[in-house]
Amino acid sequence: MMTRFMIYAFFVSCLLNCELVKAQSASEAIESVQPKVVKIFGAGGLKNLANYGTGILVSPDGHIATVWNHLLDSDAVAVVLNDGRRFYGRVIGTDSQKDIAILKIDAEELPFFDIGSSVQVGPGTPILAFSNVFKVATGDEPVTVMQGVVSAKTELAARRGRYKVPYDGEVYLVDAVTNNPGAAGGVLTTMDGRLLGMLGRELKGNNNTWLNYAIPFPVLKQSIEDIIAGRFSRRDDLLAAGGEPSESDYQSIDFGFVLVPDVVARTPAFLDKVIEKSKAEEFGLRPDDLIVFANGELVQSIRTFNEILDQLIPGDDLQLIVRRGDDLITVQFVVPRK
Repeated sequence: MMTRFMIYAFFVSCLLNCELVKAQSASEAIESVQPKVVKIFGAGGLKNLANYGTGILVSPDGHIATVWNHLLDSDAVAVVLNDGRRFYGRVIGTDSQKDIAILKIDAEELPFFDIGSSVQVGPGTPILAFSNVFKVATGDEPVTVMQGVVSAKTELAARRGRYKVPYDGEVYLVDAVTNNPGAAGGVLTTMDGRLLGMLGRELKGNNNTWLNYAIPFPVLKQSIEDIIAGRFSRRDDLLAAGGEPSESDYQSIDFGFVLVPDVVARTPAFLDKVIEKSKAEEFGLRPDDLIVFANGELVQSIRTFNEILDQLIPGDDLQLIVRRGDDLITVQFVVPRK
């Protein structure tokens, strides 16, 4: 006959064994996930913009998914693998509405995430978050791993500064401080390493508190596959083919100025002409002014500036910081209705 002490000891033993199994599962997950996470180094270093970030391998042939941001607006984006090998990556496609970009490095037979096998979970699910937050890794050092739980699965309602972000779909909100400098493009997994979502940018919710969130991979799957396969069509591609702009497609002339011709891949966003009696003229903009920031994003080319314009909706603000000689000048437009 079992005594109370024996019953108590039995339950304690069961609990300890369960915790041991969980610890072993998490340890195995970390060992499995780390080789599929990469460190990215590119543009930044101005206005507190970090020049480092995170990405994940999504094919054995060197395709990397990450968040589309200023980091990729550079002639040379460096990618460092888990084992310390260094490659130069190129952007092969972006989906600005889902805030995602795909890089390609010249490498083969790499460990990778099968995005088609991602799972969906509900609130209370324990998770692991992997990222190069605060530039903890530059070579073969492992990226940071955080532990937490999914606190909610809901639609994203957030702004970057005063400006609405382009993605407003479903996200996992996480009870862990996951979204910090360098973390964007990292990965959220279950405790046993199953793929959940991609860590997003540093954003504040409508209540002005910082959000810790990830975009579920089922939302990103189609865009990733289409970009890799070369069948993804962006809105500017449709316009070039003769399509008509919608009400949300803005150009620089809608704000009273014209940019220099976009003749190379990274043409700087210089003003070529300011329209008479326009808001741009009223704000004192001049030809040869160089747009360096738009709504807090670093602008290193006309193409980047047009990407930012694509995200605008009527009534939003468009804040520009332009360089004129050694001076930085700030102007702010209200996005007009067409």
